[in-house]
Amino acid sequence: MPAQILVVDDDAGQRADLSEMVVALGHQVRTAKDGAEALQELASFPASAILTDLVMPRMDGFKLLKELAARGDRTPTIVLTAFGSIDQAISVVHDLKAFWFLEKPIQPGILRALLERAIQQSYLLDETERLSRQLSYQGVLGELVGDSPSMRDIFSMVRQVAPTTASVLITGESGTGKELVARAIHNLSPRNGGPFVAVNCAALPESLMESELFGHEKGAFTGAVERRAGCFEQAQNGTLLLDEIAEMPISTQAKLLRVIEESKVRRLGGSSDIPISVRVLAATNRSPDKAIQNKLLREDLYYRLNVFHVALPPLRERKQDLPSIAAALIRDLNRKHGSRVTHLSPEVLERFQANSWPGNVRELRNVIERAAIVAGEGEIQLRHLPGHLAAEPGTASPQNAPDDSMRLPVGQSLREVEEAYIRLTLKHTNNNRRRAAAILGLCLRTLHYKLRSFEGEKARGAGAIPGM
Repeated sequence: MPAQILVVDDDAGQRADLSEMVVALGHQVRTAKDGAEALQELASFPASAILTDLVMPRMDGFKLLKELAARGDRTPTIVLTAFGSIDQAISVVHDLKAFWFLEKPIQPGILRALLERAIQQSYLLDETERLSRQLSYQGVLGELVGDSPSMRDIFSMVRQVAPTTASVLITGESGTGKELVARAIHNLSPRNGGPFVAVNCAALPESLMESELFGHEKGAFTGAVERRAGCFEQAQNGTLLLDEIAEMPISTQAKLLRVIEESKVRRLGGSSDIPISVRVLAATNRSPDKAIQNKLLREDLYYRLNVFHVALPPLRERKQDLPSIAAALIRDLNRKHGSRVTHLSPEVLERFQANSWPGNVRELRNVIERAAIVAGEGEIQLRHLPGHLAAEPGTASPQNAPDDSMRLPVGQSLREVEEAYIRLTLKHTNNNRRRAAAILGLCLRTLHYKLRSFEGEKARGAGAIPGM
């Protein structure tokens, strides 16, 4: 079974040789030249096993293993050791809990056997964690979390409808997790080996809607320089989610209904129908009845899609789920950002319980993500929250604002405001540019560019001739 393997070695030749061996065994591989780069790769590459040298500059194999242990990352790690340092390697296996060691030069047969065992252990660890989550969360289904009566009803409905071929209409406010419900239905269905394709109908221009859904032939319209398969073809033998279905033009809804009923699609500019086998799920944040009354949703399409209806409750109506949802989000965000946040403080949880969460779980995730980046590790406290949540209810005056607020005098340019906010964010993160970039929604390179431009402007200003 193919797995993802991370190779860590400061020697470019060794990295290349090991990568070739791993690829020859049928696995995907990424490389890093030291421990620090390995940690960066792991943020976007969930490896099933790690092959690492011990002696490397900047961050060696010892520090890498210690850092992984501190993060709670139990990825099986095979230590590569040179002749004469086997005692050292055995010590690492024993003290730092490495999976095993391999003496250089690496023998492909031994590497294969050890990797198979490491990958199997990784699978067992993942399965154990999954079962642990199911026990620690009182209610969980895929990425959906909750133990409130309403969520238990949702879980029951998903389990009932998933094995069938019925169309499902999922309704609920923005941010309640409609796509997560659709993914859970797909993953529990006989089609889980096929693709899951999600289309946001509200994000597509009307002129491109039909091309996106049904595909087009080369020359079908201006700009159609090549043949393109539409979403129905892309979802062949899988599941297609039509999100925000009530935002689709009425004329396109009529064509969509025909495709669903006939299980055939014709590309724009095409002369023949293409048979399709696709399960269609639809979602909307509107009331279906009102959408029909307002001529936003065809009644016949609604009845075709609404064979089974799943209505998601807003977060404000299931606040007892907040602790379990927050715990799940913290786990995911620690993996994403390399943070070591453990839990919410009682004061934060109390503030969360008092909030109305108009943006639902999506808003909660954004708040916790920002707080996890700012906190970095340990407990999320009130001071890590955005201003509107950190401040005491009813206090809005500048003197009562939290330390991370910023007062802007009238007359400042947008450039000055931007610089002030970036520098305030850097101060709040103790000049950790990576965390600051994440808070600001910038890539690290863009943040570096902006800081250099600020310094360049100051230097040019200092060298200007007075009066010029």
